[in-house]
Amino acid sequence: MEEEAATLTSTPRNSDRALVEGEVVLGVDTHRDVHVAAVLSLVGAVMDTRSFPSTAVGYGELWEWVGRLGTVRLAGVEGSSSYGAALSRYLLARRVEVFEVSRPDRSVRRRRGKTDAVDAQEAARAVLSGRARSRAKAGDGPVQCARLLKLTKDSAVKARTQAINPLKAVLITADPGLREELSGLKTTALVRACAQFEGREISDGGPNAVEQATRVVLCLLAQRIEHLSGQMRDVEKRLTELVERHFP
Repeated sequence: MEEEAATLTSTPRNSDRALVEGEVVLGVDTHRDVHVAAVLSLVGAVMDTRSFPSTAVGYGELWEWVGRLGTVRLAGVEGSSSYGAALSRYLLARRVEVFEVSRPDRSVRRRRGKTDAVDAQEAARAVLSGRARSRAKAGDGPVQCARLLKLTKDSAVKARTQAINPLKAVLITADPGLREELSGLKTTALVRACAQFEGREISDGGPNAVEQATRVVLCLLAQRIEHLSGQMRDVEKRLTELVERHFP
């Protein structure tokens, strides 16, 4: 009761406008497959807590459920940039101010226990009291597009490096004739040369079996590197076009 009274007498600092009668505050503890939501009144009383699937249908059911309890203008979402990103976009599109909420501290968990329902309630309380001040990223528009493209490019760069290293390691153990054939080539030229090796059948136990296997492996690794390099160039082109179009 003391906590509810404190909530009632404090003015939420998350919005320039005051909450009005009939409004409620939403808190959500997000997971990959299920989101647990809690709705609190203006005095911090728990009105209801329920779980919803993290699907388009689930978001719609959550919105309808909240609407039956009151008008929501503020929401606290755990993991608004990960498991809760799609839900945050859904709420923002409905003119709800969404705030990123950290997990409850240890003192709260010792006092109330650790459950998803408690975490959802604490997310709503963090917004109601003003402790949660970091607004969730919109996650839409050109910024999100750039973020996704950057993620793809970074992944391709990492995978390309992981393919170049074994290619050079295989070359070190190759027969002298093959090493001399490729000696002095820079990485780009080396990859191009290896990619042109024929994918011959590897003879079982023949005198040239090791060299044949080496050429096949070098060819496969080089073709993988070229594919990833092409992806990097494509993503870089898309990023450049995005920036020039939206942020000239």
